Formats: sequence, structure tokens, C-alpha cells
Amino acid sequence: MGLMTTTSGAGLGAMIRTWRDRLPPSAAALPVGRARRATGLRREELAELAGVSVDYVVRLEQGRSTTPSASVVASLARALQLSSAERDHLYRLARLAPPADGVIRDHITPGVHRVLSRLGDVALAVFAADWQLIWWNRSWAALLGDPASSPPRLRNFARDRFPSDAGPARLALWPVTETDSRATDAAVVSDLRRASGRYPHDSRLAELIGELSAGNERFADLWATGTVAAHREDHKIIDHPSVGPVTVDCDILSDTDSELKIVIMTTAPGSPDETKFRLAALTGDGRTHA
Repeated sequence: MGLMTTTSGAGLGAMIRTWRDRLPPSAAALPVGRARRATGLRREELAELAGVSVDYVVRLEQGRSTTPSASVVASLARALQLSSAERDHLYRLARLAPPADGVIRDHITPGVHRVLSRLGDVALAVFAADWQLIWWNRSWAALLGDPASSPPRLRNFARDRFPSDAGPARLALWPVTETDSRATDAAVVSDLRRASGRYPHDSRLAELIGELSAGNERFADLWATGTVAAHREDHKIIDHPSVGPVTVDCDILSDTDSELKIVIMTTAPGSPDETKFRLAALTGDGRTHA
């Protein structure tokens, strides 16, 4: 009799169910109703957070789908708030190699998730080292428009700053103006240059730099100068379609271990902009995404 590759209850579907059951909805910034029976996430909640269909989550948990793509595994790991070791185990259960050293990791640790959940109703988004958007909350979607309407590959701030075609911006659905756009441009290029040194084997980053160098003159000029800049705060005006112009302070916190960038947008307390921001949150249909 041949040896089984996994013990009962330790396969891909069983582990996804175990991790789903242990994650309280409050940790994922989801509302908790009194009539709720499930202590963890419901299947439809995990599906929404991971950006997959409920049917696909069902098929994974029932063992009818056993080979999800690397992008789906990464999304599930973020949605389930897995530790680095658990995330790597999920990759192996899906018969995939975990992300290697020298490659950008689109992973938010449980500790960072806890910090995000405690920042209240401010507009939040998390970007990877190459400025790829990997998480945003309801307030971000309500203020800037829901990025879920754009294909995942195009949810990249560097592509928005330095478009290589005539297409519209993909991260902010409404017009955004800044007080110091030149400094922001230089900082984004500097971030990518630093990332290219830290993650020399990352194909996604190499493709992005090549695309922007060939397709955007402004990026090519800044890249050629070897620019190094630090720019972690700015003031922006968002022309919201429902409430009008909203002036926000934009600050960036960095996780030095993984080069994650946490972008926070806030309004001055007691100001008309704070009132507009609250109205935008009420009128928008933003969702939290991982």
C-alpha cells in the first residue's frame, strides 16, 4: 500500500477551511452581526477578500480544485492573514514553490494586519515594493473609487504616475492633484531603483521598469539620472463626483523588512473636508480587499 502524500485533514482544502475558521471577521475589518453563527470568516467573505468566486472557494475546500495559480494562492494568504511560514506551506500544498529570496513578496503579516485594523476610518492602502497595490479598505475605495474595477496587473502606482499608453489612471477613478508632483515622481523612481537592488531576480519588477523606460519619457529621464529621493508626505485634492473636492494629507509608512508601503489619507479634524470625506464614505460602495 502506497504512502499518502498528506495526512487526513492536512490537505489544501482542509487547511484553507481551518485558517478561515480561525480568523474572526473583526480582524478583516468586516462587520459582526448578533445573529452570526460562524466564528470565523464565511466562504463568501473569504472569496470577496481574495478576489475569487465563492464557487471556487467551495471547490478548493472540497478538494475538487487542487492546483490554484500563484496569484490566487498569494491572494488567499493575504486574505487569511497567514504568517510567512503558513503562506509558504499554502504554496507547497498547492504544488507551487514559495516565493524565493530576491523576489518581491506580496504578503501582509498578521501584525501589519492588526495595525491596519486599528487605524479607524482613515483611507488606507498597502503597496508592495514595486508599488503594486495589494490591499485597500472601504474608505480608500469610497474616496478614490474602487480599484477592483481594474485588472490586478494594472493596479500599480508607478504605472499610474508614468503611463506608457493613453489609457486612464487605474488606481484613482476620480481626478487627483498634488502640491508637489515632481517630488512624488522622483520618489517613485527612487523606490523602484532601491527595489531593483534588493530584488534582483523579480521578473515582475524587471518587466515594469523595462515597460516604463521604453514607454514614458519622464520615467526614462529620471531613471537615467540615478535619482535618489525621499518623499513620504504630500497634500492632495481629490475631485470626488458626489461630494466635490476633498483635500487630504497623504502619508506613507514603510515596513523595512518587506518594503511594504502603507499609504494613509486623512483630513484635518473638524474641517469641511472631514465632513466631505465622511459623506463620501456613506455614499460609496467601497469594500475591503486583500
